[in-house]
Amino acid sequence: MAEVKPFTPVKLIVGIISSQDSAVEWTEKALTAAYGPVDLRSATLSFNQTDYYEKQMGKGLRRRFLSFSRLVPPESLADIKIHTNGLEEEVKKPLAGEERVVNIDPGILTASALIMATAKNFAHRIPLHQGIYAHLEMLFSKNAVKLLSWTYPDFQQEAYQRYFLEARQVYLRQLKDTMRS
Repeated sequence: MAEVKPFTPVKLIVGIISSQDSAVEWTEKALTAAYGPVDLRSATLSFNQTDYYEKQMGKGLRRRFLSFSRLVPPESLADIKIHTNGLEEEVKKPLAGEERVVNIDPGILTASALIMATAKNFAHRIPLHQGIYAHLEMLFSKNAVKLLSWTYPDFQQEAYQRYFLEARQVYLRQLKDTMRS
């Protein structure tokens, strides 16, 4: 019988989509209050590979990714997604009222993969709990990204891939430092 071992901690990654800078700032403050300091922030990138969110959030959407210095247990991903869904509702109150102003997408980065959380089921997604699914977004080799047939179009951009490879390098250093301690 195989011995049950604890999971290796992972790096929390959160994508924020909005057209309102104030919503992004509010969201980042709320996320850092919950998950600790950010250790790597992406550039703010146009979110124009799909119009999926335009009806809810308007035009001119942009995305920024954050990675957090505190590692998390991988099994916490569903709870983090439930929390960020609640933050999406909270940010509406001071900024816009009834309309959706931000989309918050948490994920976890491991040495070999980026896994995002979603509330939308599909054949390739793994159920976690309370209606949250894991979506394998991309795989990592030594210094490259391997895209999958279902990788979201915006994640296929070179700027995103560079960011995730950099976040992976930070994560690998963190793991190495943890093993030394």
